[in-house]
Amino acid sequence: MNNIQERYQKEIAPALFKTFGFKNVMQIPHIEKVVVNIGLGEALDNPKVLESAVADLAQITGQKPVLTKAKKDISNFKLRSGRLIGTKVTLRGERMWSFLDRLLNIALPRVRDFRGVSANAFDGRGNYTLGIKDQLVFPEIEYDKIDKLRGMEITIVTSAKTDEHARALLQLLGMPFSKKEA
Repeated sequence: MNNIQERYQKEIAPALFKTFGFKNVMQIPHIEKVVVNIGLGEALDNPKVLESAVADLAQITGQKPVLTKAKKDISNFKLRSGRLIGTKVTLRGERMWSFLDRLLNIALPRVRDFRGVSANAFDGRGNYTLGIKDQLVFPEIEYDKIDKLRGMEITIVTSAKTDEHARALLQLLGMPFSKKEA
């Protein structure tokens, strides 16, 4: 079992139960899945870009990514529905906890000029989305082997009904929210 998962079960879940006064242990918010997404607009001109993005994402998450297609035509971007424009991975279980551990303890502290993540990036249903500007913050990526810096979007899906419950869960897990916004 992962350190962060063990800490959730032994310390964080009981603390949340007590803090919010839940009547049932099933009401305690937990993390359901983590979705890591790389959008590649330049894949329309250069299809080779997809291969390197898939390789990077597979190396970071330890799971094979799925290629995502455009859902509808957008003429301003010369985009047609069905074209490949990105890649994503949905992590659950052991891989999810391992990724969260590496994200919170290794990757985020390696971000240049890091002052914390925004506390306002919740969607109203208890899910949190954070963007990372380049993939080099993850130790699995070797600087010499990348062709281009790519950003990614990480969505943490929780079972929390409100943003307040989700914020408390992520704060106890060790998410470094910035002081000025929190």
